[in-house]
Amino acid sequence: MSRIFTPKSLGVAAGLTWGVALWVGLAVAPTDHIMGQVQRIMYIHVPAAWSGFLAFFLVFVASIAYLIRRDARLDHLAHAAAEVGVVFMSLAIVLGAVWGKPTWGVWWTWDPRLTSAAVLLAIYLGYLAMRAFTDEPERRARLCAAVGIIGFLDVPLVYLSVLWWRTLHQAPSSPETIARPMLMALWLGVFAFTLMLAFFTTVRYQTAHWEAELELLEVSHV
Repeated sequence: MSRIFTPKSLGVAAGLTWGVALWVGLAVAPTDHIMGQVQRIMYIHVPAAWSGFLAFFLVFVASIAYLIRRDARLDHLAHAAAEVGVVFMSLAIVLGAVWGKPTWGVWWTWDPRLTSAAVLLAIYLGYLAMRAFTDEPERRARLCAAVGIIGFLDVPLVYLSVLWWRTLHQAPSSPETIARPMLMALWLGVFAFTLMLAFFTTVRYQTAHWEAELELLEVSHV
């Protein structure tokens, strides 16, 4: 099984799925009759946000597991997932701004969904900064595990913000209200981004493991 889900196979699967998703989103899905062509950003914006949430969930789970088992590999997994999650969440926020300009007339507004998403990104940027500036490996792993667990609490807040408060950002659409080709493009995008998340996290996990071994080697020679 491990030979099937290698970084190379994940990368190929992600690339092929992403190609199909782009084709369906750009050539098959109809143009939205209200927002026009700009609505097609949804096929990347939503999957990017989903993948960011999923990455932060991996950080959350790996952090809890690390505090229980004290296995450095779990810390490396949390580190890898956090970096990938920051990239995907940044992409989601940038695309949201690009979508918001023609739709709302502004690039950014302190809407509850946007604000909570920005706070989420800031938390995990702080998480990565803590990793960069904490030298002692075990202390760094413990502190980052705590931030990874507490920071994830903002994820459900981001998701539920459009339901709890009046907001410019639309609430999640029901699948029954979306044309089938649009829904197909959206789900293909979600699947493609999930594969990309698995690919990038696997590759980054391997490099994080090598970095940790190099760090221990340098310490032993001091």
